This record gives sequence, structure tokens and C-alpha cells, in this order.
Amino acid sequence: MLGDERLTLKIGVLANESSWYWREIERAALSRGHLAVRLEFSQLRAGCGAATPLITQAEHDLSRCDAVVVRTMPPGSLEQVVFRMDALARLEIAGVLVINSSKAIECATDKYLATAKLDAAGLPVPRTIVCQETDSAMAAFKQLGRDVVIKPIFGAEGRGICRVTDPDLAFRTFRTIERTGCVIYAQEFIRHPGFDVRVLVLNGRVLGGMKRFGANGDFRTNCARDARAEPHSPTPLECDYALRAARVAGAIFAGIDLLYDESGMCYVVEINAVPGWQAFNRANTTDIAEVLVRELETLLSSRNDSLGLR
Repeated sequence: MLGDERLTLKIGVLANESSWYWREIERAALSRGHLAVRLEFSQLRAGCGAATPLITQAEHDLSRCDAVVVRTMPPGSLEQVVFRMDALARLEIAGVLVINSSKAIECATDKYLATAKLDAAGLPVPRTIVCQETDSAMAAFKQLGRDVVIKPIFGAEGRGICRVTDPDLAFRTFRTIERTGCVIYAQEFIRHPGFDVRVLVLNGRVLGGMKRFGANGDFRTNCARDARAEPHSPTPLECDYALRAARVAGAIFAGIDLLYDESGMCYVVEINAVPGWQAFNRANTTDIAEVLVRELETLLSSRNDSLGLR
């Protein structure tokens, strides 16, 4: 693993075969003299007992990777999701650098948990009420001003998010969610200037930011929904909120979404522990994949120094 001047790393990347992010990390890793291998959550196998490989996929023993980067979080049953997080946790215990950790991914993926932790840390969040049945949800609808955004507890890229202002439609929406056995996550709609701010954070420092404008006036500003991105230099307040939010989740690499209301109040809306950077690259002409690989080098070199392995 040790080279003459820097570490030669084996980097596992949990990603879909068609993933642009996998190809970018592979390119950046190869350019730095490292080996990158693509892995899939659905193909992971875990072992326990003497002479049994810890976590494997086909010919790859993940415990022999220096780092594993999570670039996808595919849907699955509760058992499958829990097993995948357990597998990441075992790799961490075995000394593999996992970005992000299972605990960070669990926090960021669970919108209620993330919002609750942000609130407890003193960061401003939109008023949010989470419940499980329609009557409580209708009371929340009224309490939140009869203009709410309904979000799935688990979800990304704006999928499944809707804005509800009509009481009858609210009732039907809540009833449908209740009957499917899901949790109702209702958040007050923040009237805003038409954009949000995404701040990208890596290991305690801000890499930059961008403003995202919803396509055709859509209040959802996810680039996966064709939002337009513009370069943005985060303000000191935005940097402070983003760094604190990443610490709340325990995320080394995170995308923090901030939203301003019409009075200029800034809210922390979401933590993304598997942040995309394709639109960020275009807006900022930054090679985030190379920055990420260089950071892996730094983190692993520092760790080896502290263990006396260099």
C-alpha cells in the first residue's frame, strides 16, 4: 500500500454500472496512480467465523480496500438496507475508510432524524411536523399555514415531493400515505426568491457553492429535475451552517441545502451524504473527483502516520 512518495490506494466505489460518478472517481484515481474497483450493494456478502472473509463481492475482499466511497443508495427492503449499513459498519471497524460512514448515511437519509438533529444543534430549520395518521396530519396542515411540502422520509433528487395548499387534496394525500404504511412528513412551505443554495463540504472545509433555480418555476430545485445551476461563493453564514450541518450528521463529504425566505432568513433544509457534483462541476469548473481522491490520500496518510505505519 505504501509508495515511495505517497500511498498507492485501492478504492472501492459502491455505484451503478452506468454511474457518471464511478467513471469520474475511476479517472481521478488512475491519474493519481491508484486502483479503483466498482462494487454493488446488492452483491455484497458477509462472513463470520474463523478464516471467513469479512465483506466480499465476487473476487473483491472489501476489507482489503483502503477506502470505500458510497455513490449510490439503492432501494431495498428494511432487511436489505439494514444489512448494507451493517456491512459498511463492519468495514469501518476493520479499518477501512468509508465515505460516508453508515451512521452519517443513516442520519442524512432519514429526513426526520436529520431535521431533528439540526434543530437540536440550534440550526434554523423550517417548521416540520411528522406523524402517522390522517387526523394528525390535517391538524399539522392547519398549524403550518395550510401550505405545506410533503416529503418521503427516505428519498432523494426531489422524488415524491409535493406541495399541498388545498384541504381536500391534503386529506387525500395524507390518507394515501397512511394506507401505504408510510410516515407523513409535512414541512411549512418557505416562500423564497426562486432558488436555493447548495454548499459542498469535504472533511471540515467548504469546497464551494452554487445557486439552483427550479425549472419553469418549480419550487423543487434539484438538478436531477432540470434545475439551472449558477456559481455561488458561500457567505460566512452559509459556510458556518454547512459545516455545522455536516458535523451534525457526522459526514466527511456532504452537500448541504440552504433556503432563504422572502425576509432573508436562512434555513438548513437538507443534508445529503451521497452528494452529486455533476452540476457543481459545471457551475464552478472544479474537478471534484480529483479533490476527493486527493483528500482520501491525505486522510489515509495521516492515519498511517498516527499509527506509525510510515
